[in-house]
Amino acid sequence: MTTQPDLARIPFVAGLARHGDRPAVLTRDGTLSYRELAERVDAVAARLGGGRRLAALAAANDLDSLVAYLAALSAGHPLLLVPADKPEALASLVAAYDPDVVLRSGDGSLVVEERRPGTCHDLHPDLALLLSTSGSTGSPKLVRLSHENLAANAEAIAEYLAIGPGDRAATTLPMSYCYGLSVINSHLLRGAGLVLTDLSVVDPCFWELFREHGATSFAAVPYTFELLERVGFAEMDLPRLRCVTQAGGRLAPEKVRHYAELGRRRGWDLFVMYGATEATARMAYLPPGLATERPGCIGVPVPGGAFRIDPVEGLADGELVYTGPNVMLGYAEHPSDLAAGRTVEELRTGDLARRHPDGLYEVVGRRSRFVKIVGLRVDLGQVERTLAELGVTAAAAGSAPGSDEGLVVAVEGAHEPRLLGKVLAQSVGLPRTAVAVHAVEQLPRLATGKVDYPAVAALAAPRTVPAPPAESAAQGPQDVKRIFAEVLDRPDVGDDDTFVSLEGDSLSYVAASVRLEQALGHLPPDWHVTPVRDLVPRAARPRRRLVSFLETGVVLRAVAIVCIVCTHVELFTFQTAHLLFAVAGYNFARFQLTGRRLPRLRRHARSLGRIVVPSVAFIAVAHLLTDDYTLANVVLLNGIVGPQELTSQWHFWFVEMLVYVLVAVTALMALPWADRAERRLPFVFPLLLLGLGLLSRYDVVDPGLPKPAPVFWIFALGWAAARARTPLQRCLVSALTVLSIPGYFDSALREGTLAVGILLLLWAPTLPVPAGLRRLTGRLAAASLYIYLTHWLVYPVLLPVHPVLAVVASLAAGVAYWLLAERVLRSRMRRGKAFGGQAPKGEALGGEALGGEALGDGGGPGAAGGPGRTHRTWSGPVASPGPR
Repeated sequence: MTTQPDLARIPFVAGLARHGDRPAVLTRDGTLSYRELAERVDAVAARLGGGRRLAALAAANDLDSLVAYLAALSAGHPLLLVPADKPEALASLVAAYDPDVVLRSGDGSLVVEERRPGTCHDLHPDLALLLSTSGSTGSPKLVRLSHENLAANAEAIAEYLAIGPGDRAATTLPMSYCYGLSVINSHLLRGAGLVLTDLSVVDPCFWELFREHGATSFAAVPYTFELLERVGFAEMDLPRLRCVTQAGGRLAPEKVRHYAELGRRRGWDLFVMYGATEATARMAYLPPGLATERPGCIGVPVPGGAFRIDPVEGLADGELVYTGPNVMLGYAEHPSDLAAGRTVEELRTGDLARRHPDGLYEVVGRRSRFVKIVGLRVDLGQVERTLAELGVTAAAAGSAPGSDEGLVVAVEGAHEPRLLGKVLAQSVGLPRTAVAVHAVEQLPRLATGKVDYPAVAALAAPRTVPAPPAESAAQGPQDVKRIFAEVLDRPDVGDDDTFVSLEGDSLSYVAASVRLEQALGHLPPDWHVTPVRDLVPRAARPRRRLVSFLETGVVLRAVAIVCIVCTHVELFTFQTAHLLFAVAGYNFARFQLTGRRLPRLRRHARSLGRIVVPSVAFIAVAHLLTDDYTLANVVLLNGIVGPQELTSQWHFWFVEMLVYVLVAVTALMALPWADRAERRLPFVFPLLLLGLGLLSRYDVVDPGLPKPAPVFWIFALGWAAARARTPLQRCLVSALTVLSIPGYFDSALREGTLAVGILLLLWAPTLPVPAGLRRLTGRLAAASLYIYLTHWLVYPVLLPVHPVLAVVASLAAGVAYWLLAERVLRSRMRRGKAFGGQAPKGEALGGEALGGEALGDGGGPGAAGGPGRTHRTWSGPVASPGPR
């Protein structure tokens, strides 16, 4: 039964080379042509050998996994596909099915684990692929798919989506999921390109890659659309986007209509689709022209398929049954099933449906979504719809399969469970004691975005509290959720959320990064745009660590504020203020340039408020207590109205310059054309701003014309550093850094400090600090704005006693002011107010890119020419006070 199959039946595998030099795979690292892809596939197929063997692939959305998948099919080896991020599922299925060879991605190369030279299995010649059924990752029950299944479904999808060689699909779904795999198969069939990535749609890097490679489509499940709303998808400039496909569960009709209308305005089509793993992927699609008028329908069968509706006793609507060449061979539950041929001729979907006179099909319920409770038949779908009409997102399940115990409902958000339970009991006709409603932060979901109904049912189980572990250890996503919830004051953290999607900013990222490093044992690269579920602790963490690794920006800010205070106390002289303008630009790009334009501008405004309010409040107190400051200092206008000579009135120059720069970039990003340009050219845009800033830096602008703030070019350098994703881009920003800094200051040490700091931001995402100083470093970085403000009044009093005491007291006073301000701000946010305005629902505390924590060291913004040299901002002089 291990006869070699006819691989010509899988044209998207056998015909790779015929597409020649067309781009096949496009990634952050470059482009691979079809000819090159075919060569790699042939090489791996040769490694797998000629005799048919059962292979298991731990698949990720990377080139190694794609090549391994195609190579296994090319060599005729039945392949068991498992998500790479579920090692427990791989271990379970390897134990259950005993594959002959296991494949996984390594560090830049494919790892082939030969478990035996031949095979111990009897493999049917039609068997090509084994996939977990939806929601059963790790379960021994698998769907058996044939070569014909794969070829037929790829052809049907390519036909109704009109996929052509010029199309490029971004891989938004795992290739181990039948929907994500169908995108790969259908595009390879037509010689189209794959923008291969495992980035989430909430990650700005995903959209950079999408634009860079001219992607024309992406696939979405219902939960994806929730994420798209968070990142401002409706306002994105995606000039090559041709279609968006949706499957993986029912999308609410109002959302179908909304996105169909959006697509019509923006020039792309929405394809609503219906399918199942048992049908290889797709069974039906709704023609885009009907999406606005018939958003509740699944549409018509895919080419080559057909539906019928069989009556169901006791129900008005019948069960939808599908036939077509993409219907699976059958299920496998143990290795002996791999020898079986076709055991299924048609697919009974379990969905209740009706056919409309115009030929469109509509799914109205699910046979398995009915439970009997105290003898009454309850439609769980209707329970969810009843709550949806009340504005409540919910998932309903029976307390146990086939039981008569009760109804379990999970409701998302801050709702009153007792009241909802009473409403449901009356609506459904159940005794109140038979309805249990549980409020959850987010509905439990599978990796595909579908609701995890077994997890909902498990809410009815009595909870036991485990004994605390002997030593505090990270519990992965739960610890991360707790950290994000506490740092961002957000109770609604879900597995797919990221720090950025939760509206995190640079004020909160200091605390978050420090606590994450402690909880996880390391700080992953790009943690701020990594989904919660992927932020996991290291497998083996030593009991006690001598060194912790913190974000480079955090370490730079903590060190800088200490140096600033020490320089003013004259303990030593090490000037670092200008480096922190680069940190400001770096964090502005990371945390302030996500989401839609108007919500983003509100966030910018709140960020400015978090600098301006505590600064103005403290400087006003200083004005009342001393004779050193004027009303111009209080309203942060000393840099514009002067005086030009060096006085104590220049103490707060850094805050003023930072506010001026942030006001300027906020005003710029409020312009629709600038917003579109930044989204479309995220790396080029800050380089253009850098060019503008360098005109002021080199004094090449007509003296009569307005100039950018004299530190704007440094801010733009930091912005460009954050947007530099490839080695080539980092090298370009590095070159601009080392070329533009020399000659700006009269101190080589100061210039070197600025250059090294920017290069660290570019090339070193984290820096080591002694483990015992980890918490202190985070506190100093987070409180640096407040330390800068308060130290002007603290250190002169204690300096006659001892300079070290003056430094320590200045740092402590700033931390105390920070803690007080944070408590006040959080209290106001919880009441829905921030700086006199309503805080939009779901938005966390705002904060500008630096968070106001980067502060001055006594060297003014015009220090390039030494004391006394004058620069100009928009309308007034900016002098250069020397170190005090």
